[in-house]
Amino acid sequence: MTHTLKERVLETAVASILAAALCAFGGFLLVRTLTLRTAESRMVSGAQRLQEEIDTINTEAFSVLSSMNASPSPHCSDADIAFIRKIILKSEFLKDAGRMHNSKVGCSAAYGREGLPATEFKPLFTLSDNSMLYGETPLYKMEGGFLYFLRRDDSFVAIGRFAGKTIDTSGVHFSVMLHDVPSGRDGLFAGDPLLNNGAIVNRNAHGIVGGTIYATQCTSRYCVNLYGTVPAVLAAARVQIAVFSTLCGLIGGLLGFALTLLHRRNRSIEQQLRRAVANDELKVVYQPIVDLANRRIVGAEALARWTDEDGNSVPPDIFIPIAEECGFVGQITRLVVRHILRDFAEIMRRHPDFHVSINVAPEDLSDPEFLPMLDHALAVAKIAAHSLIIEITESSTARHEVAMDTILRLRERGHLIHIDDFGTGYSSLSYLHSLSIDAIKIDRSFTQAVGTEGITVGILPQILSMADALNLQVIVEGIETSEQAKYFSGTERQALAQGWLFSRPIPAEIFRHALAEDQATHEKNSPER
Repeated sequence: MTHTLKERVLETAVASILAAALCAFGGFLLVRTLTLRTAESRMVSGAQRLQEEIDTINTEAFSVLSSMNASPSPHCSDADIAFIRKIILKSEFLKDAGRMHNSKVGCSAAYGREGLPATEFKPLFTLSDNSMLYGETPLYKMEGGFLYFLRRDDSFVAIGRFAGKTIDTSGVHFSVMLHDVPSGRDGLFAGDPLLNNGAIVNRNAHGIVGGTIYATQCTSRYCVNLYGTVPAVLAAARVQIAVFSTLCGLIGGLLGFALTLLHRRNRSIEQQLRRAVANDELKVVYQPIVDLANRRIVGAEALARWTDEDGNSVPPDIFIPIAEECGFVGQITRLVVRHILRDFAEIMRRHPDFHVSINVAPEDLSDPEFLPMLDHALAVAKIAAHSLIIEITESSTARHEVAMDTILRLRERGHLIHIDDFGTGYSSLSYLHSLSIDAIKIDRSFTQAVGTEGITVGILPQILSMADALNLQVIVEGIETSEQAKYFSGTERQALAQGWLFSRPIPAEIFRHALAEDQATHEKNSPER
């Protein structure tokens, strides 16, 4: 293993580990936040359900107390006890009911008048409506706790200690707090002791305070609190947090690995491309441009091709953007110009009507060295400017002022200007006219739609009409079938074309041979002979 390879492996490993760690930490923070927010939301809905349950019980309790207090029978008489028992039998939540004299139980539906303790009971809370709550009493021992009394006037009902069975208590505690009117104090009536000193028990609110997640729901009589510590809530979700963090770490590691490879590959392509351009290792091939009326070759488009150091053919739509992004696309343009003049200078001098077109990047139009380079190269080769056609894309004209100035100076020198891939950009009639171009090259996407029901077919007549209105030459790209060639041959304006139907891009030597045969054939068939 070479030192360079070791460095690459180490770079990839470090990047992958860092990406995994960052993503795992980010995933942990995200799922931690989501877990806490979910717990808070769960507590809010739980507090609302808890309040609804208590309200249901209280509604029945106060309704029974009102009925008992309205009874015409003497308190604790046989008729009164029978009346109370009848009410309790219909009750869903009440366990007993009876009468109190002063602070003692005088009678109840369950015990009657006998066997009752002589104990005096003291209320734990006196509510704002003068009703009183009495706490645990051995009179009503039951599984899970004691019953409590709710008293109004001389009547009371016994209610089972509330247990909050309707809420999910995993990692969550609840409490019911009451306000005692005489003393003005708030106190715990049911549930667990609060972790925060009353800060979360006396108003409707929810959130995180001092490491405690809580939700409080209050009425005029009581406040319901659901709460849990942050560590407890997170501990309850530790499996989900661990799984999500691990998954994020794995994804981050894979992403870091992929990005490292991609970065190294792009960097490697850039360096290989720079060396290839510097060493004149790019090849230039030529695709014939023919007159659709007689199929005669009238020109060629020069196209750069590159095979990287690993023997892989790299498409122009990959290496040209890299050269543009890295700022050396102008070197490729110079290379192509050198190849064109080397391959076709003699033919251009003998046949002034033969043209070779070259694709020029947007950076070339703004390069102050571009025009002097062209002038010098053509002067050395003794070639007229009109023999070298300049092709620009519609997107190249986005910087309108720069493009306009360069195009005007190119035309002043005698170069013809073509808009390449026309129809894929945003050129308008006025815009094309102001650019002073000579021809448009219809993009192959329109050509491929011929003979289909594609929507682009309907645009072709408009493009051709526009070209006719502006007196522009039309060159059709991507012709592959006779049907496509026939479609454009039938237009009023004589069109030129290129595509696989006539020839693929070929090396200069083969092109020169094909051109010679084509010229000989047309000279032989010329009516003048």
